[in-house]
Amino acid sequence: MKTFSMTHIGRRREMNQDYLFTSETAVGNLPSLFLVADGMGGHAAGDYASRFTVETMTEHIRQSEQREPVAVLREAVLFANGLLAEAACADCDKMGMGTTIVAAVIADERLYTANVGDSRLYVISEEGITQITRDHSLVEEMIKMGGLDRESARTHPNKNIITRAVGVTYAVLADFYEVELQKGDIILLCSDGLSNMLEDEEIRMIVNAQRDIMEKAEALVRVANLNGGRDNISLILIEPDI
Repeated sequence: MKTFSMTHIGRRREMNQDYLFTSETAVGNLPSLFLVADGMGGHAAGDYASRFTVETMTEHIRQSEQREPVAVLREAVLFANGLLAEAACADCDKMGMGTTIVAAVIADERLYTANVGDSRLYVISEEGITQITRDHSLVEEMIKMGGLDRESARTHPNKNIITRAVGVTYAVLADFYEVELQKGDIILLCSDGLSNMLEDEEIRMIVNAQRDIMEKAEALVRVANLNGGRDNISLILIEPDI
């Protein structure tokens, strides 16, 4: 397995509130673990929320007695959510903070993923790109109800309003997906600082045009910044051994 991760402040932000974790080797009972979090909140609260959630989930996974990947991830999201919500209530400067999370585990030839919010996971091949996760956002709800098409959603003024986040309330609902991987598939986890700056087909073309995994990641970040860099840009690229 080859992996490469990057995070960049972008061109408009004064602070990077994204946080990443990557492990190609076992974390607790999981054979691998990859996390991208995009924090929200005033001052340093968003930075705190993303880092706290990733570190809390990782530590909980290390100690979990669960073995099935979805069960491990579900337990870790719920645990981190409860602790982050408590931290927000205990400190007025952190009130209202929260974070997205997208997680991936690769076990043999299967991908397990979880998400809360609008950070995404894609599977990219030579032929196409598939968004596996579904955004928990206002515009995604509008699309589901038939009030908005996907092309208009990209520039909608409420695009950045998310409907679920870790730590905002004491209850959180994550979505889980399982995918059978094919030879040549590349997995991309990213914050919306990347996906808002690039069309899906642009992402596929950039990834497939570069020689190695580091060049793929660097090119994605570079083009996202050239397109405006309106938010922090974070990504993890994974080339599984299949």
